[in-house]
Amino acid sequence: MTDIAIRAENLGKRYRIGAIARRNDTLRDQLSDFGSQMASRMKRSKADKQNQPENEVWALQDVSFEVRQGQVLGVIGKNGAGKSTLLKVLSRVTEPTTGSIEIRGRVGSLLEVGTGFHPELTGRENIYLNGAILGMKRTEIERKFDEIVAFSEVEQFIDTPVKRYSSGMYLRLAFAVAAHLEPEILVVDEVLAVGDAEFQRKCLGKMGDVAQQGRTVMFVSHNMSAVLRLTQESIVMEKGHLVMRAFSSEAVDYYLSAGHVKAGERIWKEEEILPSSAPFRPLALRLQDTRGQVIETIRSTEPVTVELEYLLSAPITGLRIGFYLNSSRFEPVLTSFDTDDPIMFEKFTNRPAGHYISRCTIPADTFNQGRYSLGINASSYRIRRYFQEEQALDFNVDGAGAPGMQWPEPRPGVVRPRIQWAIETL
Repeated sequence: MTDIAIRAENLGKRYRIGAIARRNDTLRDQLSDFGSQMASRMKRSKADKQNQPENEVWALQDVSFEVRQGQVLGVIGKNGAGKSTLLKVLSRVTEPTTGSIEIRGRVGSLLEVGTGFHPELTGRENIYLNGAILGMKRTEIERKFDEIVAFSEVEQFIDTPVKRYSSGMYLRLAFAVAAHLEPEILVVDEVLAVGDAEFQRKCLGKMGDVAQQGRTVMFVSHNMSAVLRLTQESIVMEKGHLVMRAFSSEAVDYYLSAGHVKAGERIWKEEEILPSSAPFRPLALRLQDTRGQVIETIRSTEPVTVELEYLLSAPITGLRIGFYLNSSRFEPVLTSFDTDDPIMFEKFTNRPAGHYISRCTIPADTFNQGRYSLGINASSYRIRRYFQEEQALDFNVDGAGAPGMQWPEPRPGVVRPRIQWAIETL
């Protein structure tokens, strides 16, 4: 007996865009619409002859993969890469245009808030409805009912129609149902982002339990830490194509580095800046070595200067310029602003219009080897955010000469400080 829970072969999904039906209220509207339809048909006929379909987009193309029973597979990619479409096809929400898919087992899906819920039914009734859709017996649902309600934290409203639930209550109950009714295959899209931080941790913990119980999970998320924690393997989607399948650590590194700035300098063109950023306008973000040269790779044993150049077209009170430093997997390393020091805060409380550079130096022996990213922020605390770019610049750290390099083993952690030890013989 095969251990394959999901097998997809040459999956493709095509959507036709701009084909929304129009209501014709008058004879004039109908005649006008008839003329438009005739012109459109002639245009489509010409396009067909040239073998160029019009107003169509392929959300998925030639996607093939297998998922073993009990495996947790991550699905990562940029917005519009085809991740959600893939899960909808797997969940039988929509049919594929091309290819085939073979699924062994009941599928429970959580593709968006309240998937499968009927708004007029109460929370209690929707739990039983979802269980019935999954093919579960009433006794099975009753056995899990109290656990579902306790997890969702909506006991007080369980007999209220879900149309009166907040989005957070909707999400909690929907996830509780999907995770507790024990489908053989659980398909989860990026819905956890709707919940608060405490609920997200609770959901991730439950998904970890589901994975340990040997059930098959396909997990879409932009939270790379969650992907690394819950999955061993991941697939990377780009523009509807499956471009990579690898261990999650390798897939995440590929995804985070793909398409990002590779040099040690980020220069913003005027047309890239939203008008809402005014009067602040970023010009450039640079990484520089001790000689003032722009660099992409820094030495772990040498200091590095971070320099942000910007314009103010009008004075700003309380402006602070800073950066967020993250690991290649978006794990926060440190945050720093140019007015963190009280003396600097007092001196630059009011910043007149003009051309500025905010510059700082990160000491030597700070970073472990690896890849990092810098995001920038220009804001007045609790008043207004003028500009933010979460991943403005990527750079590498070369660990040559760092402490402990005589051992070839990779050293965990994002920092690698030079710490003085003493060895005493007693």
